[in-house]
Amino acid sequence: MAEKVSNYQCPACTGPLHFDGASGKLKCDYCGSEYDIADIEALYKEKDAAAAEAKAEADGNWEYSDAGRWGDEGKGLKTYNCPSCGAELICDETTAATSCPYCGNPSIVPGQFTDMLKPDYVIPFKLDRNAAKAALKKYYKGKKFLPKAFADDNHIEEIKGVYVPFWLFDGSADADVQYHATRVHSFTSGKDRVTVTEHYNVRRAGTVNFEMIPVDASGKMPDEHMDAIEPFNYDELKSFSTAYLPGFFADKYDVNAVDCSQRADERAENTAVSLMAESVVGYSSCVPESRRVSIHRGKVRYALMPVWMLSTRWNGRNYLFAMNGQTGRLIGDLPISRAKFLAWFAGIAAPLMAIMAFLLY
Repeated sequence: MAEKVSNYQCPACTGPLHFDGASGKLKCDYCGSEYDIADIEALYKEKDAAAAEAKAEADGNWEYSDAGRWGDEGKGLKTYNCPSCGAELICDETTAATSCPYCGNPSIVPGQFTDMLKPDYVIPFKLDRNAAKAALKKYYKGKKFLPKAFADDNHIEEIKGVYVPFWLFDGSADADVQYHATRVHSFTSGKDRVTVTEHYNVRRAGTVNFEMIPVDASGKMPDEHMDAIEPFNYDELKSFSTAYLPGFFADKYDVNAVDCSQRADERAENTAVSLMAESVVGYSSCVPESRRVSIHRGKVRYALMPVWMLSTRWNGRNYLFAMNGQTGRLIGDLPISRAKFLAWFAGIAAPLMAIMAFLLY
C-alpha cells in the first residue's frame, strides 16, 4: 500500500511549503517564512493525533483491531461481482462460480482483487457440502406444496459455502433498573378467604462485560437469517489465513463497524436488562418501571463465519436457504406451488361435496 503523502502548509499564511536545498529548511512560497523540518513534522503529528481522536469520538470510541490489510496473501485471490445484488465475493483461484449465492443470478463477472481490510479471525467450515445437501433435503421433506424446482437434486447441487463477514464487539454495560413487584398470599379468617397483596419497589444495578457481540456486516444477508442460525462457537475462532478459503467464497463487508454498532449496543443493553430481571426472584409479579443503561465500547474485530447458502428465484421472488457451516442450524424461505395446492384442495373438496350432498339428500 502506498505511503501517505502530506502537503505541508505554512503555519503563518497557509501557503505551500517546499524543501529549500540551500538552507535545508522548509520555505513558504508566499510569505518566505522558513521552518525546521522537525518542527513542521511535530506540528503535523500533533494535528494528526487530534484528528484521529476526533474520528474515534465520531465513530463511537470503538477501538479497532490492527489486522492491517492484505499483503502477499492477496496475490492468489480473485473476486466475483454480481451485477444483480452487488455482492463482492472473494475466493482463491481454483474456485469456480456459476451463480451468486445471495440472489441466484447466473451472471457473475470476474473482477480484480483490490486492497481492503483483512479479517482478524475465521471460523472454518466444519460441515461439508454433503452434510449441507442432506440437511436441505431433510428440510424439504414432507413439504407437499413445495415447487418441483426446489426439491430437484440438480438444484440442490448449486449450494455454496460462503464466509459471511461479521464485526465482533467488546464492551460493557452499566444497568440500573427499577421494578414494581408484588407478593400475593391468602389465608382463611373465620368463614372468609382473605387475599393480601404486598407491593415493593425493587432495584437492581450492576455492570455486565461482553466479548465478541456478533453483528453481520453483509447488507445482502438478511439479518433475520443470520440471527436464526446463530450462535457460532467462538472457542473455534482461528487467526485468519487464506488456507481456509479454497473451495469457498468470502463475502466482502459492505456495512462498516460504525453502522453495525447500534445493533451491538441494543444486544448489550437487552442482555444486561434481562440479567438484572433474572435476579429478581421470590415475587408473584415483577414489572419494570424504569431503566438506565450506559454502554462502554471496547475493541472491534473483523471475522468470517461459515454459512452454506442456496438462493432460488420463483415467480419473481428470491428464496434463500442458509445453514450454519459449523453447528448445522438452518433456516429457509419456501414458496408454495399454486398448482399443487389447487390439486390437493380439489382432492379433498370432491369427497366433502359428495358427503354434504348425500346428507342433504
